[in-house]
Amino acid sequence: MHTPSHGRETLSPTTGIGLRAPHIDAVLAARPPVPFLEVHAENHMGDGRAFHTLERVRAGNAISIHGVGLSLGGSERPDPEHLKRFASLVKRIEPVLVSEHLAWCRSGDTYFNDLLPVRYDADALAAMVRNVGIVQDAIGRKLLIENPSRYLAFTDDTMSEADFLIALCDHAGCSILLDVNNVVVSARNTGIDARAYLDALPRHLVGEMHLAGHEDDGGLLIDTHGAPVSDSVWALYAHAIRRFGQTPTLIERDANIPDLADLVAEARHADDIAASAMEIADAA
Repeated sequence: MHTPSHGRETLSPTTGIGLRAPHIDAVLAARPPVPFLEVHAENHMGDGRAFHTLERVRAGNAISIHGVGLSLGGSERPDPEHLKRFASLVKRIEPVLVSEHLAWCRSGDTYFNDLLPVRYDADALAAMVRNVGIVQDAIGRKLLIENPSRYLAFTDDTMSEADFLIALCDHAGCSILLDVNNVVVSARNTGIDARAYLDALPRHLVGEMHLAGHEDDGGLLIDTHGAPVSDSVWALYAHAIRRFGQTPTLIERDANIPDLADLVAEARHADDIAASAMEIADAA
């Protein structure tokens, strides 16, 4: 297996924002004061307008690439053509971070418009280790794997999500993208202890964090990315910073997208929370 490497830039452990279509012109006109912008890989593959626009953004901003379609948690190997296009994008843009999901979304030639849950057992772990290795070999660098939002737990899981992620990192040489909102959602929906989940993860494995909003649908939390970060997520984020240290963080917003200035302000609020959390950690 290829020994993965990081991007060529040193990334500040402060908060970036997702780059979405309504903000592209504003970003190009006046670069926002954030350390990086994150894009979904599948929106920029190929050699069309979207890719060339991303090249223009990349000329003035660090970029993080977040995949949603490699189906790493599936029993099948990544689709060769999809992986080829993904790897080409990574090599041409040279992002500071590259990430994907602990999930699956493909069966044969059929892609599902969702990130579907993985059973936490030895067979699923072996498939995920294999698939992460294939992708890391193709892109020549380390992947960050994002923990999912779970709405149910399988009765035949044989390990916790934290133990699954730790084993995956140990065997595949990847790291973790800790989505704090997803931990809050999963904790409410499946009855796990959110802080105990974070405390089970080794500090050195977390290479990025995500923050996003969710909705409460009669007691079931739904990961929507369509609202500001909630108080419960901010509180858990402060705990995560005390646990893992200041880490590159992203504000995700994919629906009900506000003005660019509002997202930048939310990113600055994340930085303030992180700074306060570190003061508490240093004083302890």
